[in-house]
Amino acid sequence: MPMPAFEEYEPAGDCACLGCTQRRRALARARAIPLRDGGHPAARGTRRALVLATAAGVVLSGGSAALAAATPVPGPGPVSLDTPSGDTATADTPSADVPGSPQGARSPLHGRPAPAKPAGAPGAPSAVKRIDRTSIITRAKLWLDAKVPYSMSSYWSDGYRQDCSGYVSMAWNLGTNEWTGSLDKFATKITKEELLPGDMLLFHNPSDPTNGSHVVLFGGWVDETRTHYVAYEQTRPNTRKGATPYGYWNNATKYLPYRFNGVTGGLAEDPAATDPKPAVPAVFPGATQFGPGANNEYVAQLGRMLIERGGRRFYPKGASTAWSDADRLATQAFQSAQGWTGTDADGIPGAHTWQLLVEHKGNDIRPTVDAAPGPAGAPAYPGPSAFRPGSSHPFVAVLGRRLVKKGFGKHYPSGPGSRWSEADRRSVEAFQRAQGWRGAAADGYPGPETWRRLFA
Repeated sequence: MPMPAFEEYEPAGDCACLGCTQRRRALARARAIPLRDGGHPAARGTRRALVLATAAGVVLSGGSAALAAATPVPGPGPVSLDTPSGDTATADTPSADVPGSPQGARSPLHGRPAPAKPAGAPGAPSAVKRIDRTSIITRAKLWLDAKVPYSMSSYWSDGYRQDCSGYVSMAWNLGTNEWTGSLDKFATKITKEELLPGDMLLFHNPSDPTNGSHVVLFGGWVDETRTHYVAYEQTRPNTRKGATPYGYWNNATKYLPYRFNGVTGGLAEDPAATDPKPAVPAVFPGATQFGPGANNEYVAQLGRMLIERGGRRFYPKGASTAWSDADRLATQAFQSAQGWTGTDADGIPGAHTWQLLVEHKGNDIRPTVDAAPGPAGAPAYPGPSAFRPGSSHPFVAVLGRRLVKKGFGKHYPSGPGSRWSEADRRSVEAFQRAQGWRGAAADGYPGPETWRRLFA
């Protein structure tokens, strides 16, 4: 019998596009067919090893393969073919559920032994670690502060893969790297009204995983309209946090809310809202109870009343007994909604402000403040929704001109405009860093305090 001819197989680079991924997978499977049809024993052994190594590279890297026999794939231990469901496949029986999306497959933490296979259905965990909501958000902020770069084939120092599903796996402390096709097995579907910080919004497209599959962590509502929420997500170029339309920028209706089965409570959307509260006095307690340095129950009562009147966007963590800029800005927004100006809208509550709040009279705080001048001619903060990727708003240009005037305009190639751009974000970030802020406090998106200092 003539010796079969062999040709060397070099997978093309690390291109992750769908075409290259499918071609590499098809070539790997094609190499498996002659193994069952005879041939020289030594050749069969060589080719089987090559096919196993190549297919393992395809699966473990989620479509980003170099020759596995020569270049180790990022991942712990020896090369194996683990499908997203956790089952083991061979080159002769390629798995049909290997993810073709730009994300890694289900795998153990990088550099650590694979966990024992759970009982029950493949991929369904028999038990999960317990974690409270505060810890979930704290873990999410670790990558945010470190500005972890996005990658579907690299792993951070904690062993989690640097893509969207690896990020949620890390925040939930799962102990494994999951993907969008397996994260729902660790969670329970909920409604939009039930969402709390630490839950996730998941879009998995099983028929075509490359078409939009993504997952983000829910960080709380931006304001009482519940049209936008704070999203923690791992995306290009690195981990980010920002106001996001519900359920997401694209494929919005396909993002489904889920709650991690191991969550134990902790952080809530507004912890003060469920606590017993003293009755609000009808008589104004006096201006001395408010302002810088004040710390008393009247401040918390003021905050809760302002939240009820449309000021939730100023209180991402709920009302507090300690006076802060959130109280001043929310009070100012309520006063401005009544048509007051000057010292009547200085952000410090007086007897008239208190009466309107207690009796639930007057105008509510507007969801976004119009481009009207505030005290001393400074515009009032329009809310975070004005400054999100792709948005157009008159205050974006106002912000840009102020940054240029303050000496932070070097990132504008041709001057600021009304459409939010990366030049705006980098300019805001430079200003925030000049205040001594770091991490999430200097993300390039202006909040009430950034706005106050910029126009002070």
